[in-house]
Amino acid sequence: MALLTVENITKTFEDTEVLKGIGFSMEKGEVLSIIGSSGSGKTTLLRCLNFLETPDAGTIAVDGNILFDASQKSRTSEADIRKNRLHFGLVFQSFNLFPQYTAIENVMLAPRLLAKEQGVLKEREEEIRTRAGQLLAQMGLSDRTANYPHQLSGGQCQRVAIARALALKPDILCFDEPTSALDPELTGEVLRVIRELAEAHTTMIIVTHEMLFARDVADHVIFMDGGVIVEQGAASDVIDHPQHERTKRFLSKY
Repeated sequence: MALLTVENITKTFEDTEVLKGIGFSMEKGEVLSIIGSSGSGKTTLLRCLNFLETPDAGTIAVDGNILFDASQKSRTSEADIRKNRLHFGLVFQSFNLFPQYTAIENVMLAPRLLAKEQGVLKEREEEIRTRAGQLLAQMGLSDRTANYPHQLSGGQCQRVAIARALALKPDILCFDEPTSALDPELTGEVLRVIRELAEAHTTMIIVTHEMLFARDVADHVIFMDGGVIVEQGAASDVIDHPQHERTKRFLSKY
């Protein structure tokens, strides 16, 4: 059984249909890269998967359990949405760290809020702090735990954001162009961390413009254009030997 199954997702903003029946599936431990021009619907798709946007139609299932069914969305409560989000971790392109918190406090924030909601914060506080420290160490930031975001480089901020996304142990880690705000040197830092996560069989969806990275790290690539999936397949097949004319035109720019 696929870990993630997405069927017929549509989304319209005012008069613009951004997603037009998107469907795909992926296995546990797989890395999926989504490529395409700006405005093709990639970020909207990630936001729908993370329940930051509500699709107009379609279903989303994780491990065989339907998390979202548009035909039943009127019955979906805020508590349901918060619970569904726990299956996904999202790393934004602009970090979105809280400036008033240190690196370790940013990583601890979501687990602390969840533990407080469950009434077990006092019992889990030390466990949460220990895991946050371990995640920052995994990101190569063990000496930056007490630093605030303004005291960190862009690459370091993005690595804190990755640690934060991993803190709740999501089934699927999502990246929305994680290097687009970084210069080339800092881009290498972040891509190295993502490559290590892939080697550890972390299930990931990566929206990226780094074509060589997508080819080398991803198992599967989806090319989107105009709100639809134009072409998909093994990463090396799609990027090195595209079949669709639109895919060929897009990749020729790289």
